[in-house]
Amino acid sequence: MSKRLSIDFVSDVSCPWCVIGLKGLQTALARLEGEVEADIHFQPFELNPQMGAAGQDLDEHISQKYGSSLDQMAQTREMIRARAAAVGFTMSATGANGGKRRIYNTFDAHRLLHWAETQGSERQLALKLALFEAYFTRGQDPSDTGVLLAAVAQAGLDVEEARVLLAGDRYAAEVREAEQLWLSRGIQSVPAVIVNGRYLISGGQPPEAYENALKKIAAS
Repeated sequence: MSKRLSIDFVSDVSCPWCVIGLKGLQTALARLEGEVEADIHFQPFELNPQMGAAGQDLDEHISQKYGSSLDQMAQTREMIRARAAAVGFTMSATGANGGKRRIYNTFDAHRLLHWAETQGSERQLALKLALFEAYFTRGQDPSDTGVLLAAVAQAGLDVEEARVLLAGDRYAAEVREAEQLWLSRGIQSVPAVIVNGRYLISGGQPPEAYENALKKIAAS
């Protein structure tokens, strides 16, 4: 009989390793079909909660935050693109319209994801994937209302309800509370995959790592 697991996937929509981790997790669950099933709940984490509305040039941001050189950043980006491609996700090397990539505030995206979960886990997953595609594949701004509403439509959610939500502060308190909860539990980097509230799988792991870990947890 299949073992059902509850998974909290703590992540940000501007985190490339979160895409790799999610796609790896999905691949692992597909391989474990009939043995393991999972209810995935996306939890908020902001890599740059103080980021302003205009965002920041990505190279500039990474240089300031990590001290990386342009060569190091180029090598890392190529490695990330290759890892993403290996799990079936396309990451663009440029921003929207071929411009330079930028990093943006993601708080409103998290508010939408919180709302989407009230519509069902499948809708939340669809919105998460749509937001990843908007930012990483098309280089769009995930703090822009038009981009967010297009992702909502792609996920099959109610665009007008989302428009009203974005115009106010609905779910702002809930998202901030959830962010603080995961920080208080020691989550300092993402993705963080917490299974059944007890087992932590850190980082954007390949499918095999998730598969092995989930098998062990399901058997425990």
